[in-house]
Amino acid sequence: MIDTSFNLKTADPGREFEPTGQIVVKGLYETLLTFKGGDVTKPVPGLASSYEQSEDGRKLTLRLRDDAKFSDGSAVTADDVVFSLKRVIALKGNPSFLLDGVKVTKTDASTITLVSEKPNPALPFILPNPALGIVNAQTVKAHGGSATAADKAEKYFNTTSAGSGPYKLASFNTNSQVVLTKNPKYTGPQRPTYDKVVLRNVQAPTQKLNVQRGDSQIALDLTADQVKGLGGGLNVDSGASSNVIFLLLNQNTEVSSATANAKFVEAVRKGIDYKRLRALAGSGSVQAAGVIPSTILGALPADRAAGRDLAGAKAALKASGIDKPSVTLGYASDLTVDGLSLQTLAERVQSQLKEVGITVTLAPAPTTTEMEKYRGGKEQMGLWYWGPDYPHSSDYLVFLPGNLVGLRAGWKAGADPALTDLGDKAAAALDDDARRKLYERIQTRLNASGPFIPLIQPSRNTVSVSSVTGITYNPVWTIDVASLGAE
Repeated sequence: MIDTSFNLKTADPGREFEPTGQIVVKGLYETLLTFKGGDVTKPVPGLASSYEQSEDGRKLTLRLRDDAKFSDGSAVTADDVVFSLKRVIALKGNPSFLLDGVKVTKTDASTITLVSEKPNPALPFILPNPALGIVNAQTVKAHGGSATAADKAEKYFNTTSAGSGPYKLASFNTNSQVVLTKNPKYTGPQRPTYDKVVLRNVQAPTQKLNVQRGDSQIALDLTADQVKGLGGGLNVDSGASSNVIFLLLNQNTEVSSATANAKFVEAVRKGIDYKRLRALAGSGSVQAAGVIPSTILGALPADRAAGRDLAGAKAALKASGIDKPSVTLGYASDLTVDGLSLQTLAERVQSQLKEVGITVTLAPAPTTTEMEKYRGGKEQMGLWYWGPDYPHSSDYLVFLPGNLVGLRAGWKAGADPALTDLGDKAAAALDDDARRKLYERIQTRLNASGPFIPLIQPSRNTVSVSSVTGITYNPVWTIDVASLGAE
């Protein structure tokens, strides 16, 4: 029995892209590649027994293992892979962007080729995403499925499963619980220990009570404060999540002349007391040295993280020429990140910047309302977070000028040509060492002159009874239910 606060809309792998959906779909469908445990630095074989990327980073060739079977006993073929991936692209759902610019073809009965329009060294890191799980094409087509926008198979996927994963779908309810049962036809390497796994929609305070009294075996959403002092046969695994909470300061003068002032940005950056924010986040959290979290290759070393310089902040504010600056800080009032309330963080930022001489007016709003302002680039200052869509440093190029998050901060293309050039080089880098160095340079420049101020990676905590083994946090799918009970 696993308790978690549901963020769940569908069990259709081509349409789901929510945290709880990732857990569910990971158990039902195998992907071509996967990750071992919590190590996301190197993709390993899944349905594909091997893969090879071309020197220019555009072509990825994968060979299927020959023993894979769907839950109905039929063999997994290259045709199933092509259908599944083309379906994800055609649905234009939340996960479709993962395969933007990628052409999927069958080379022979056991070989698939993926060709990208541009060099795409991140593709092997993208393919483990559960949303790219391989489905039984013949079965799905018989229930309204197609690799077109006319697909009508979601209802089927929400009642049963059509995968080769370690589990099958027994029942599915987005509000209460999801039940998975062992797939006797599964041939993969991670054979499940438990005949049945139940995920229940439970809020954090009740999760704590349930796991303490043995009504559940795993709780996924407890905060650092809630896990303090837990014992009595319970294991607590704490560490930094892969979510990075950051401030943005809008560079569009029509939105705010203050936040578009480079010296004002410097004053804010130097005025934040990062150590106190980390203490607020609790045990297991870390200060974010850059926009790339510590769990992903290319993150800045911890000793490169910013520190508070109150005198320097006041000097920068004076140099800005802005008299008695006042700005509005927008954030989602109902949003918590790994149990940490943005409201609490916003209040602390407001207090710290007051010491610099900056008046911050808090402007909380419901997530749907504030998200519209954020995405439209209308916030003067914003408090948000970024979680990895896939565990590769290229996912963070969105913070560059002219890119997705850059534009949300009013940072238009051409604002920093040198940084854009670094981004282009990093996006095409295949060698790990070269990639790491390029992304470190990108973040160093972002920290020095960009409109983003990385704050913290909150703690994430998994609480379990001592009898359950094999629990490993993974930033893509949280936990792998098939590994539960493994030695």
